[in-house]
Amino acid sequence: MKFLSRTVWILSLVSLFTDMASEMLYPVMPIYLKSIGFSVVLIGILEGIAEATAGLSKGYFGKLSDISARRVSFVQWGYALSALAKPLMVLFTSPWWIFLVRTTDRFGKGIRTGARDALLSAEATPQTKAKVFGFHRSMDTLGAVIGPLAALVYLYFFPEDYVTLFILAFVPGFLAIFASLKLSEKREIKSGKGSSVHFFSFLNYWSQSPLQYRQLVVGLLVFALFNSSDVFLLLQAKNIGMNDTQVIGLYIFYNLIYALTSLPLGILADKIGMKPIFILGLLMFTLVYFGIGWSTQPMVLVGLFFLYGIYAAATEGISKAWITNLIPKDHTATAIGTFAAFQSICTLLASSITGIIWFQWGASAAFFTTATATVLVVLYMLFAVKGVRGKV
Repeated sequence: MKFLSRTVWILSLVSLFTDMASEMLYPVMPIYLKSIGFSVVLIGILEGIAEATAGLSKGYFGKLSDISARRVSFVQWGYALSALAKPLMVLFTSPWWIFLVRTTDRFGKGIRTGARDALLSAEATPQTKAKVFGFHRSMDTLGAVIGPLAALVYLYFFPEDYVTLFILAFVPGFLAIFASLKLSEKREIKSGKGSSVHFFSFLNYWSQSPLQYRQLVVGLLVFALFNSSDVFLLLQAKNIGMNDTQVIGLYIFYNLIYALTSLPLGILADKIGMKPIFILGLLMFTLVYFGIGWSTQPMVLVGLFFLYGIYAAATEGISKAWITNLIPKDHTATAIGTFAAFQSICTLLASSITGIIWFQWGASAAFFTTATATVLVVLYMLFAVKGVRGKV
């Protein structure tokens, strides 16, 4: 594991602790919000605004990171904001306060994402990118296994004690802040000081970016436009007869498979190429969505969520590694941030589209539509996007 530098280990531990904090609250967030008077519509608006804030700010802060030639300060401030915001949600219950704190949490993600991925990219060679990003995703997702398990255990002994759970989530958040302080800045990127940066200035990067970057991102964004929230998969699990504990267990199982397979698939991608592994992931996704739209058997659903974990491991980290091998080193945070900003918009639209189809024609139609669209993305990736095997 020589490819894992000190910086990669620290960033991976920071992500693990942060995801532990986030995922401790993920299963209970809607329940808590409803308990303090939020309607389903208001919860939807809250999450939409929060995710849009995170997505769009990724582009701005990615650009700012490249221009200022700094990474570590963006990572530290981003993780600190997210860690501090979570326990503050229970300080007051008024809607304006909940909106402010939840948006601050996601704003922290926007600040750190581009700079963090640029740090990871700088710690790898073109031949080890998928391994490094795969290891980071594995550690991050391990937090998504530990967090919900901790929440389930706590709520088993202290039912409906959501306020204390929110406060306890600060413990792994604090560990993330502490670990991030061990990072040190490396001035290896070209400084762009003197350039002006406004919130949407990252949009200019699209026309300036390499053709291969644009070709890849187009495919990723079309996929994102149909890749709706995992909530719909969990809702279907509930619809076919699983109880709440089983649904949360299914979500934990998916994250466990994701965590266990991210590094091996990253190693394989560095050996045979990122494109075939990414396409394998899309094929897994297609099978899952066709399967979940067709089957009503809980055991079949468990198998599909196993494949869904492999899909995530084969695509999420590898797509970022692939992007960083296509662009100049001093554009890394901007390229990742620009993609993430567009992706967030597509993701919001994807959930709306899926919700409308589900409402009008049923769950099966929604899942079949997504699966069919993904087949088209696979064809695009096969014939319109060039593969990368450790070459920029």
